[in-house]
Amino acid sequence: MIQPVILCGGSGTRLWPLSRQAYPKQFIQLHGKATMLQDCISRQSGLDATDAIFVCNEEHRFLTAEQIRSNGFKHAGIILEPIAKNTAPAIALAALHGVAQGVDPILLVLPADHVIKNTDSYRSSIEKAISQAEKGALLTFGIVPSKPEIGYGYIRMGEKANDDEIYQVEAFVEKPDISTAEKYLKSGNYLWNSGIFMFRAGRYLEELEKFRPDILVACNKAMAGCKNDLDFIRVDQQAFAACPAESIDYAIMEKTEKAMVVKMESSWSDIGSWQALWEINDKDIDGNSLKGDVMVHNTHNSLVMAESRLVAVQGMDNAVVIETRDAVLVTSTDQAQEIKNLVGRLESMKRPEIKYHREVYRPWGKYDRMDAGDRFQVKRITVNPGAKLSVQMHHHRAEHWVVVSGSAKVRIGEKIILLTENQSAYIPLGETHSLENPGKIPLNIIEVQTGAYLEEDDIVRFEDRYGRAENEQ
Repeated sequence: MIQPVILCGGSGTRLWPLSRQAYPKQFIQLHGKATMLQDCISRQSGLDATDAIFVCNEEHRFLTAEQIRSNGFKHAGIILEPIAKNTAPAIALAALHGVAQGVDPILLVLPADHVIKNTDSYRSSIEKAISQAEKGALLTFGIVPSKPEIGYGYIRMGEKANDDEIYQVEAFVEKPDISTAEKYLKSGNYLWNSGIFMFRAGRYLEELEKFRPDILVACNKAMAGCKNDLDFIRVDQQAFAACPAESIDYAIMEKTEKAMVVKMESSWSDIGSWQALWEINDKDIDGNSLKGDVMVHNTHNSLVMAESRLVAVQGMDNAVVIETRDAVLVTSTDQAQEIKNLVGRLESMKRPEIKYHREVYRPWGKYDRMDAGDRFQVKRITVNPGAKLSVQMHHHRAEHWVVVSGSAKVRIGEKIILLTENQSAYIPLGETHSLENPGKIPLNIIEVQTGAYLEEDDIVRFEDRYGRAENEQ
């Protein structure tokens, strides 16, 4: 039986402004009706597989858990990385967790942020690889290239291992320039590196001990000090911080003598740019991919997405226009891979739009920062049924709450009151308070904050059912 390991890391900076540091692309509905993470989970149905192990950044733990829960999925553990250390350590944590259960599972390592349209071909390739993994091979999956792509790494195939389109790995090749990519395509001997892997957990740990014992030692210490927290497995932060950051390609796959590649003919994309999203999306007769309240005229081969308002585009070819509630991106498709430079500049300016959307998700629900000015801020807050914000206080602001829909259980000091639609409450500066939804439908309130300092870090928590630290958002 296969043990899927779904890696939920990554910041998706090349898909800004839709993808943000606090809400990266794997949690977004970029293609289809489900998020990329949910599609990844669903793709494993039909395989002889157990519930997946998830590895995610600590900051994204509630997003990950909610997206698993909301679609009725289950998990075999959500391992939290306190610091991003690339794929080799992340997989080591999952492998150690797997063998700690008393078995040596066959791990199927999957990035959460890929699109695979031909799921039958995908599952067939996975099933073909199992016998080689049982024999001790470390397998990766290579995509048959459809064009000379410069955004992907490549795998050069060696001798054929059997009749199931499995080959020895001759070499891993870095992202090429366009002329080299064209040669790779013509040769027929190169595959795109998908970042999908399969091997026994114990075999991976053996190879890690052989080639990168420093990573294994650090991960062993991190897992030895792990603690369970709600749905999550918290590794020892200090031990994991000492772990080197390295990809599985560099740490293991380029060094091991047991590397094999499975040739996968499937419509695959890691959606690493807006151009890549345009390529896999449905298009109109002019080659435009349109989503949201969009109007185009005399426009061709463009991607236009509107989140919150009408977006009109005229006289544009090969353009990318992405509108969100707090930012708009306009670029050409041939510059789509360079957005990371723009994001880097915005980050150096400490722009909040790099990390957060205007609508921000929390373990209890979400809030929309609707308006702000000198000494005031207005939010629309949605609290899920049965959820509760922490018992807290603020040093620099007072708050006014007006219930729009649902029921609110409000604590102000030692007093507890119930509010329904059109009723309100006032929380003075420095007063202990909490907000809870005791009902069966979402609670929506309008919150007006007033004061000298209105940032999210002005909070003192006295009690929190989600285990957040005092300064954690």
